[in-house]
Amino acid sequence: MEYLIGFVLAAAVCVFAMVSGFDRDRAFYPTTMIVIAAYYILFAAMVGSTPALTIESSVAGVFIVLAVAGFKKNLWLVAAALCGHGVFDFFHHAFIQNPGVPVWWPGFCGSYDILAGIFLAVLLVRRPGLAAPVAFPQ
Repeated sequence: MEYLIGFVLAAAVCVFAMVSGFDRDRAFYPTTMIVIAAYYILFAAMVGSTPALTIESSVAGVFIVLAVAGFKKNLWLVAAALCGHGVFDFFHHAFIQNPGVPVWWPGFCGSYDILAGIFLAVLLVRRPGLAAPVAFPQ
């Protein structure tokens, strides 16, 4: 059931972003990636597990760096990070012991992440200019 809920919620959020115009701003999906990466940190903090908090923060840092790099350079990095995080969700328990992670979370988050990453990839194919880097003032 968690897979279905993650899939439906991701579809609803992505369609809402498209209809509302939120996805026209290149910050939408990178910000989503950053929030997604922070959840495992939240779960570790909720149960007060310092070892899990340390490891989860390091792993989240990788996904946050990908989100920022994708925002600044190319949104394809963000699409890859979202799908990569979805795959990570399915293997998370094998590498990181975080007692705060709900049993249903990996299935929910994994299906959400993968669909959001695919949705972004389709968006980038349909709007190729969106993926290109933006010139930021120095």
